[in-house]
Amino acid sequence: MLARIGLKQLRSALVFCSVFLAAPLVAVPLAQAQTSQQVTVDGARKVLADLRHDKAFGNAKTLLREAKAVMIVPKLVKGGFFIGGEGGNGVLMARGKRGWSDPAFYALGSASFGLQVGLEQSEVVMLLMTQKAVDGVLHDQFKLGAQAGISVVTLGSGVEGAIGGATLPDVVVWSSSTGLYGGLTLNGSIIKAEPDMTAQYYGRSVTIHQVLFGGVASPRAAALRREIDALG
Repeated sequence: MLARIGLKQLRSALVFCSVFLAAPLVAVPLAQAQTSQQVTVDGARKVLADLRHDKAFGNAKTLLREAKAVMIVPKLVKGGFFIGGEGGNGVLMARGKRGWSDPAFYALGSASFGLQVGLEQSEVVMLLMTQKAVDGVLHDQFKLGAQAGISVVTLGSGVEGAIGGATLPDVVVWSSSTGLYGGLTLNGSIIKAEPDMTAQYYGRSVTIHQVLFGGVASPRAAALRREIDALG
């Protein structure tokens, strides 16, 4: 009889412990998601601040004033041995009649194969110069280089000639990289919207389109908006 009571009490204790321990495990991912989103927003603001003093940005400040939207990935990590990959979270902001929108959350990622060694971390800014580029990114899982008629130019040496023609490229990419890779190639990368992260950040059910074009705003993104307004 005592053995049966002891076993019953043990089972009850185990159930209590499992429920008690499970509660934090459910709450932690939500807290981490919100924290990571703000880290991405703050990182995007820092990238824009860096561009004020980076000579490699060249005339992209002028281009930004003409851009219809901009995607900022504060930390694109690329690394591997023989099989490499790259990926990072970022924000997309669109220009409207009243200025720049608040950020919507996106992910940028790709896989590559080759003799790759080392680890590279990049800050990436993608200027979407045409409505065609904006429409492409708004589609789910837009693939750079695979969409017909979408031209992509990487900002750097010789870019002046590339953007000095009668028509602008659809996408202009600027990146600042550290590590052992010689350069950053975004051709073949996939841009994917993160609607759940966007809704969580604003604390209600909102769509990517509502954030970019419907005036949805958050005071937590005010510093980022001020930074991009200062640039153009």
